[in-house]
Amino acid sequence: MSYELTGKMLEIFPTQEVSASFKKREFVVEKSESTGDRVFTDTIKFQLIQDRCSLLDAYQLGDEVKVTFNIKGSKWEKEGRTSYFVNLDVWRMEKVSGATSQPVSNNTFAEPAPLPEAEDDLPF
Repeated sequence: MSYELTGKMLEIFPTQEVSASFKKREFVVEKSESTGDRVFTDTIKFQLIQDRCSLLDAYQLGDEVKVTFNIKGSKWEKEGRTSYFVNLDVWRMEKVSGATSQPVSNNTFAEPAPLPEAEDDLPF
């Protein structure tokens, strides 16, 4: 199942080389909603992986974007401790302000390569 969100590009982070075979790039979108006389604002962090990382180069802070994404959850265990992670993996993006669409892939979602276990770090 995929989800869609429209908001303003708030942050764009550099590409992170997690391992020799896995890289990711994160960005933050600000979404505001009005209900009566109140405005609710959320800041949501998304990620692009592998060859999709460079697609953020076409965007600037302040751009209004529509993001289509999947919610991916994972469980990670090390030394008897269990952690759970949720990622919002983008598979399509486009500028809302009349710009051309920037597809992230051919509407498919590829699984990332498994993360190597680090000594004392979490897997991201």
